[in-house]
Amino acid sequence: MGELRTSPPPPAATEIQRWELTSGAELRGLRASLHKALTGRVLKEGEELDHIPEQVVLVATELATNALVHGLPPTTVRLLEAADCFVLDVADHDLSTTPEMADTRPLGSGGRGLQLARAFSLDVGWYATDTSKHIWATFPRP
Repeated sequence: MGELRTSPPPPAATEIQRWELTSGAELRGLRASLHKALTGRVLKEGEELDHIPEQVVLVATELATNALVHGLPPTTVRLLEAADCFVLDVADHDLSTTPEMADTRPLGSGGRGLQLARAFSLDVGWYATDTSKHIWATFPRP
């Protein structure tokens, strides 16, 4: 699969909503809130998501899980919008490691979220600031 490219997200993106996570128990709330941010309504019990929101929610959950398991808390998930796409940005505070695709890790050590991000998004990359490491993915706006 190769390396994940290093690049900041689209600079013209505007933040829609942000979530701070400290444990996996908060992932269910993230999924519901992210769906509402994307569609303007709450997902009903047993209801399936539309194509794009489903992919954004799936990738957000996987990347947030990776950040919670392999990074340093808190994990910050941000949903942004640019002129032609949504941008998902997931950050943790472990600057001592870089994101690795699962094919470069031993079996069972994680990293499948990056493969899903590559498969479902328009583009994916990562960057670091002085205090955090970010993985981002873009999705078309319906």
